[in-house]
Amino acid sequence: MSASSDSRLPAPHIPSKQELKEEVEEDAREAAKKSFSSLRALAAGAVGGVCAVVVGHPFDLVKVRLQTAEKGVYASAADVVRKTVAREGLRRGLYAGVSAPLVGVTPMFAVSFWGYDVGKGLVSRLGTVENNQFTVAQISAAGFFSAIPMTLITAPFERVKVLLQIQGQKQLAPGEKPKYSGGVDVVRQLYKEGGIRSVFRGSAATLARDGPGSAVYFATYEYTKRSLTPKDENGNPGPLSLKAVMAAGAAAGVTMWLPVFPVDTVKSRLQTAEGRPTIGGIIREIHGKGGFKAFFPGIGPALARAVPANAATL
Repeated sequence: MSASSDSRLPAPHIPSKQELKEEVEEDAREAAKKSFSSLRALAAGAVGGVCAVVVGHPFDLVKVRLQTAEKGVYASAADVVRKTVAREGLRRGLYAGVSAPLVGVTPMFAVSFWGYDVGKGLVSRLGTVENNQFTVAQISAAGFFSAIPMTLITAPFERVKVLLQIQGQKQLAPGEKPKYSGGVDVVRQLYKEGGIRSVFRGSAATLARDGPGSAVYFATYEYTKRSLTPKDENGNPGPLSLKAVMAAGAAAGVTMWLPVFPVDTVKSRLQTAEGRPTIGGIIREIHGKGGFKAFFPGIGPALARAVPANAATL
């Protein structure tokens, strides 16, 4: 190329100091906006999670005790409540083990939201998202992914929770103290007995429950929410009422439990069993004692819990 043709090329634009300053300020504003949005979502999730724990823990305790008790110990969910309150008192009995989910709920929600966002990002890269509107199937896939990183937090906290929930069932001799004095003591003793592997026992079963469960939950929530969203005469969606959001959350919570409850029973038995149980051994033991029906003790309280707990969360 000749020198004369080079002279006809436009000179590259060199941004001025003022332009650079404005660009940096704009980037800083965008970063601050995103950070505030993330903190707001985390705070909302934390508050919602605490509400869910406070409202739903007594139902969860009844479920776990029905899942882990020997046949004949309890006649029904109401019998669990009656015997628990009579033996341990109202607050201490029905809220046994509540410290673990209360401490873990904020990091659980934070990791779940992060995992869900990452899942949606993967879905966007692997598929097509039209008009920034994910399909219910894509929402379900992202929901499944959200459970993978969350298991690292959920599994040990649930291990602590269920051990504290069931220890009140044991009839103590005069002067005998409970095995565990609290959540920290559970972790200390588990680590002493079997190291970090003991603390994380049940992680595979937790993922097997929460992966499909989260997929069903997010899909049901989104489908119900879209079905209840009002539309104007032009078909444009309007604001969703609080009652509709609560209804969508309740429907999602109930639907989530139906396909995964047998896995939850296996997980509860696995995390509370003595020695070194295996998933296969627990499944054979449960089926041998009562067939397929034996995988569903406590499903009533679990479904009953789903409605107020998810409504309180949202």
